[in-house]
Amino acid sequence: MLFRPHLALTHPVLRLAVLALMAGTRVWAQGAAQTTAAPAPKPQPSFQVEQRGYGLRPESEPPRYVRPANKTGLPGFEDLDWLDVGLELRTRFEHHDNDYRRQVSVVDDFVLWRTRLYLGVREGLGPLRLAVELVDSRRSGGQFPPDERDMNLTEPIQAYAELYFAAGAGKGRPVSIKAGRQAFEYLDRRLLARNEWRNTSNTFDGLRGTVGRASNAWQLDVLALRPVRRLLSGLDQPDDTQWLAGAILDLRRWSRVATLQPYVLHLSQDVTRATVRTDRDIPTVGVRAFGLVGRTGVDWDVDLAAQSGEDRPRRHRASAFVVEGGYSPKHPWKPRFSTNHTHASGDRNPADLASNRFERLFGFARPFSASDYIQWENLRAQKVRVELTPTPALRIDAGWSAYWLASATDRWNVAGLRDPSGRSGTHMGNEFDVRVRFPVTPRVGVNIGYARFAPGEFTRTVSGRTAPSHIPYVEVTLNAFR
Repeated sequence: MLFRPHLALTHPVLRLAVLALMAGTRVWAQGAAQTTAAPAPKPQPSFQVEQRGYGLRPESEPPRYVRPANKTGLPGFEDLDWLDVGLELRTRFEHHDNDYRRQVSVVDDFVLWRTRLYLGVREGLGPLRLAVELVDSRRSGGQFPPDERDMNLTEPIQAYAELYFAAGAGKGRPVSIKAGRQAFEYLDRRLLARNEWRNTSNTFDGLRGTVGRASNAWQLDVLALRPVRRLLSGLDQPDDTQWLAGAILDLRRWSRVATLQPYVLHLSQDVTRATVRTDRDIPTVGVRAFGLVGRTGVDWDVDLAAQSGEDRPRRHRASAFVVEGGYSPKHPWKPRFSTNHTHASGDRNPADLASNRFERLFGFARPFSASDYIQWENLRAQKVRVELTPTPALRIDAGWSAYWLASATDRWNVAGLRDPSGRSGTHMGNEFDVRVRFPVTPRVGVNIGYARFAPGEFTRTVSGRTAPSHIPYVEVTLNAFR
């Protein structure tokens, strides 16, 4: 069977969390029932525009699988308009033939299981809101030992309290302060992401503050967080050696032409290994901009980033950019044709005192490569893509990509390959991928895909492997409350 709902319904930790939080809802419901409804606010103009870039839409907060309890159709939940609930079960079978993320060429078949449970209280406690999101990630089969990409047993990836003031900054601009464990996505997901494709999630401990909302002319997000280390056994722990701080400003007043997102993200790291102390202090300053060109059907998305800091004992100087353009002609199948150029600097000389490899922070690889081979570091890439929606329920997309090292002397990190001499060339390879998504029922969705990676000169020379890799997969997702 593809689904294992007992992971969520009978797993002792998940079941205990459900029972404890649901028992507490009776108390909150009494307070919510006695609260006088506030007058409906006046409608505010919306400055939000559609983001059409492939795979760039951040996950919402709360996540998309979450629903207000009174809209789930469950008996007894009709009046619980102050409670958010979500239960999602995802099962994915993957077949890997000659996976370049592994040091040996083998055929590897396995199944990934992920169960997510969300409970959130957003009314009835004054400005206080509460949220808990539990994830249980497992892997069945496979020829390699479990790792933190696939396995993370029953972890709270979110457990925070929020102070929310609906009119905190006036003119329909709320103020929010969150404290605790949090999982989120910002910008185009390339620097800060939950990693929805991967079986485990990025998460952080700390503070986030937000002024404004997605429909406002401007919005400011600030954060001060420690990344959380995923552990195969025991509860995950914050990484005491790292801090991530930053600010992201959304400027949407000119959204008919462009939405601007200037940002600053500062990663600091202090690690002592044996007698060697390694300090990293890397600020990332950038701006992302995207928009639509009137009613022409043309869309564009640009992200520019620069880094200047210390990767002791080396000075750190790096840069990166992504430029994407798309065209959506008027047609019943709603096609979108797009092209993308990506760059991220690599280290020019491993023996000098300058570090030039772009620090990709906590982004995800999926928009760069369907095979999950490519990250936003030491990279030049070209991509063309087509997306189709033949029916409202059926979505198809396919793409072709080519990848080169930005610096011939730096690494291809995912494959663990490097030639410090730079004599092996820069062409990592080419990739073709295709994906088909459709619902079986309103609560069950299917995702079928395939990726083929053909190695280039650099990969063939350094690894000694010449055969392409093949990765077909079938994924089924059940949303209990859709």
